[in-house]
Amino acid sequence: MAREIDEAWIDEAVDRYRHIEKLRAEFDRAVVAHSVSVHSPDQSIEVVVTAAGDIVDVRVHGGLRHRDAAEFAREMRAVVTSAAEAARWAREKLHDEVFGTFRRLEGH
Repeated sequence: MAREIDEAWIDEAVDRYRHIEKLRAEFDRAVVAHSVSVHSPDQSIEVVVTAAGDIVDVRVHGGLRHRDAAEFAREMRAVVTSAAEAARWAREKLHDEVFGTFRRLEGH
């Protein structure tokens, strides 16, 4: 027995695929363009990271001359870890914004 082809369903699936591709491109542009700024626990280091996870700037507030190297390294590790978490959070928020209204194919 031959199966019937539901051409309307196929057309809808193709349209939805194109829509998904458009949303994906929008999301990819947004994660590169959106940045988040985080600070070390002592506020002496600031890192700016994109939602894609790329560190685009590091700023040190205050002098380094009298700073203990081990303490500075701890603060740097902490702020880089926070930057990674902030990038993940920003990606999730952008994903929700871009794909949040996307509906599933019901009944198929």
